[in-house]
Amino acid sequence: MTKRLVICKTCDGPGVALADALRGRATGWEVVMHECLSACAEPVSMAVQADGKATYVFAGLTDADVDDAVAFARLYDDTDDGWVVDARPAGRLRFCLKTRVPAL
Repeated sequence: MTKRLVICKTCDGPGVALADALRGRATGWEVVMHECLSACAEPVSMAVQADGKATYVFAGLTDADVDDAVAFARLYDDTDDGWVVDARPAGRLRFCLKTRVPAL
C-alpha cells in the first residue's frame, strides 16, 4: 500500500523544513513535495493519503507540528478506510484540518 505525506512545494522554505523533519520521523511513509496544494492563505499545507483511504488536507503547519503529524499518521494507519474518528491524540494538527475526502 502506498502511503504519502504530500507537502506544498510552493510554501518553499517552511515546506522544505517540514518535509525534511517528517522524512526522519514518519516511518513507512513516503514524504513528497508537490507544486501547490491551493491553501496559500495558510501555508504550509500537507495532504495525507493512502490507497483505498480517505485523503486529509491540513494547512497552517510548521516544522514544530512534526510530532502531531506523525501521531496523525499513526491514527490514520490504524483505520481501514482512513476515516479518523478521534484526532485528539494528534494535538494541534486536528485544528489545522481543512478537508477530508472519502476514498473512491
